[in-house]
Amino acid sequence: MSSVTLKQLSTQDQAAMLDREFVNHFPWYRSGNYFAKCLEENVQGKRVTLLAFCNEVLAGACHLLHHSEYPFFSHENIPEINDLNVFPEFRRRKIASALLDEMEKIAARDYTRIGLGVGLYQDYGNAQRMYTQRGYVMDGKGIMYNNVQVVPGQPVMVDDELLLYLVKDLGI
Repeated sequence: MSSVTLKQLSTQDQAAMLDREFVNHFPWYRSGNYFAKCLEENVQGKRVTLLAFCNEVLAGACHLLHHSEYPFFSHENIPEINDLNVFPEFRRRKIASALLDEMEKIAARDYTRIGLGVGLYQDYGNAQRMYTQRGYVMDGKGIMYNNVQVVPGQPVMVDDELLLYLVKDLGI
């Protein structure tokens, strides 16, 4: 059985490793200062970034944003799980579940609900199923594009910015 270890992003070396490994695993990811910015926000307490290691090899990462850019979550003080990614060769090993379990525990210290956004095309199918199985429900605000409500009858691009947001009661 694989051993999964979670660590909070805390060093420049970890940020550089994330950047390097995301380039190696995801063709859509462009190297830059994204993870350095995440490290800065972790230090400031604005975000929690967890790195998942499977048998001591980086397997993925996930973020908890204390202040979401999605207006409904921001207004309702709902933290957002953001950018949950598990590298393809590590999928189906409960790594995403371990990340979500820990993010929910962290959020439950200060919040009564937690939220996330999920894409609408087929690549997000496994995530859509996993989130609903974990008790996340639609927030009732409809489809968003770049955090703006989609207007019926207006065209939108079907890409990673077209999201449906879900919330979960943390049972506090």
